[in-house]
Amino acid sequence: MRIRFLIAICLAGSAFAQTKTPDAKWQPPKTAWGHPDLQGTYTSDDLQGVPVERPAEYGTRRFLTDQEIAERAASVDRQKSAINTGERPKEGFWARVQGLGKVEAEAVPPNFVEYARRASTLTSLVSDPPNGRIPATTEQSRARRTANYTNNRPQSYLDMTIYDRCITRGVTAGFLPAIYGNGSQFIQTPDTVAIRYEMIHETRLIPLDNRPRTKIRTYMGEPRGHWEGNTLVVETTNFIGGKLSISGPPYSEDLVLTERFTRVAPDVLEYSFTVNDPKTYVAPWTATFPLTSEPGYEIFEYACHEGNYAMRNRLSAARALEAKDAKK
Repeated sequence: MRIRFLIAICLAGSAFAQTKTPDAKWQPPKTAWGHPDLQGTYTSDDLQGVPVERPAEYGTRRFLTDQEIAERAASVDRQKSAINTGERPKEGFWARVQGLGKVEAEAVPPNFVEYARRASTLTSLVSDPPNGRIPATTEQSRARRTANYTNNRPQSYLDMTIYDRCITRGVTAGFLPAIYGNGSQFIQTPDTVAIRYEMIHETRLIPLDNRPRTKIRTYMGEPRGHWEGNTLVVETTNFIGGKLSISGPPYSEDLVLTERFTRVAPDVLEYSFTVNDPKTYVAPWTATFPLTSEPGYEIFEYACHEGNYAMRNRLSAARALEAKDAKK
């Protein structure tokens, strides 16, 4: 896990993280073969504290007011200063994840997790529907969630999630802000875009040559990409269904995921993804947010299993409880 000392920096190219619209006059550089150059390492750390779904009080408002931005900036500053002071702020990662708001103290030391460097202006990551709320789920998807996520006493590794088993977090989870490992590296060739995720170290290879799709299903699906102006559009199908989720129940094998990557400033990549899965959600929905290139940010080794006793301990505890109950 990275321990990174954060400092308050404000780069001209990062204006999109602070303002509502990027500079429309700015044009991305081109690769030697003429494609928009997306290459670099980006992180979603600045989105820490931004909810996936929009709280009701914001209505259809996509951006914070100046006063709300100032309040969020003050919270960001407290988080950053805690790195050096050792204080455990009352608004932190675990409080946000659990929906607790302010708590007596942050459960995890601040230098163990990632924090924003600057305050985001977004009220939510979901941009469509206009209310920023994920559409309702289908009845069959709710049954899918029950089958996959309600086993509090796993008796086998098969009772645990794919992420618990260090296999994958899925396509979009590599960009959504998490406790750590929010980086992704983009590498381009004339016929392929490669995206290397920091957490779990998966690498996606996105062909740009219109090759036909196969019938092979994988956890990361089968992507195909093309350029629309300065935007890389990636449509991914052929997912293994029922195992991974995108902010909801496990998605089905019918998921069509459409992503858009647009470099809107020297160090900002705008990212959006649209989830279209009629077996899981009653309507498609889209999330849109910036990824930022930070000076000195590196993708370090991700050794998920090394020294990780969580699976063994969870299984042994669950089996012990089952054995104890059986004796009653």
